[in-house]
Amino acid sequence: MMRRSACASKKTGQTNSANPISCSPSDIFRSASSKASSKEMERIDNLFYFYANRSSGMIDPEGIETLCSDMEVDHTDVRILMLAWKMKAEKQGYFTLEEWRRGLKALRADTVSKLKKALPELEKEVRRPSNFEDFYSYSFCYCLTEEKQKSIDIESICQLLDLVLGSPFRAQVDYFIEYLKIQSDYKVINLDQWMGFFRFCNEISFPDFSNYNPDLAWPLILDNFVEWMQAKQS
Repeated sequence: MMRRSACASKKTGQTNSANPISCSPSDIFRSASSKASSKEMERIDNLFYFYANRSSGMIDPEGIETLCSDMEVDHTDVRILMLAWKMKAEKQGYFTLEEWRRGLKALRADTVSKLKKALPELEKEVRRPSNFEDFYSYSFCYCLTEEKQKSIDIESICQLLDLVLGSPFRAQVDYFIEYLKIQSDYKVINLDQWMGFFRFCNEISFPDFSNYNPDLAWPLILDNFVEWMQAKQS
C-alpha cells in the first residue's frame, strides 16, 4: 500500500496522476515546526528523567539539588521558587513530568544551559506587578506541606518573607521580621495575614504610617506591628 501524503490534493475531479500533489510553503513550515516541537519535547522529557527518582517518577528534593548544582545556582535562590511557580508545581520540593513540561516548554528550555539562561528573564517576568502578587500568594501555598495545613510557623515565615519580599521592600520586611521574632501572640501566620502584609507594603507610607487607618480591614497582627513600630520610634 502507498502512504498518503501529508499534503492533500485539491478536489478538481481529476485523478492524482493527472493532477500532481503539491505542498504549499505553509504546509511545509507547519510540518517542520511540528517535528521541531516534538524533538524539543523529547529533549525536555529526557532531561526530566535524568533528574527524576525512578521509584517515585518525580524529581524529588535530591534531584532539584542536583539540577541547581548543574545550573550553578543555590537551591535556596528565589529563582528556583519562581521556576516552581512557572511550572505550577503543587508539592514543595517535587516536580512531576507534567509540571516540568509546562514550565520548560514555556521557557523554551530543553537543556540545563538553556534553563540557566532563562532564569534572569523568568525573574523579570515574575517581578512584573501583574504577576508578582500571584507569585507572592503561590509562595505561601507552596510551603503548605501537610494535608489541610492552613498556616506556617513564624520561623519559616521569616525566611520566606526575606526570600520573596526582601528585595522590593527591604526595610518593611526587616522590621516586620524583627517584630515577629519578639512578639508572643502569634505562633503561626495564615494566608490572609500573609497577603495583608503584601498590601501593607504596597499601600502604606513607611516608616511614618501617615496613611495607615487601623479602623480599616487590616489583619490585627498589622495593627500590633504598627503600634510596636510607633512605640519604637518615640
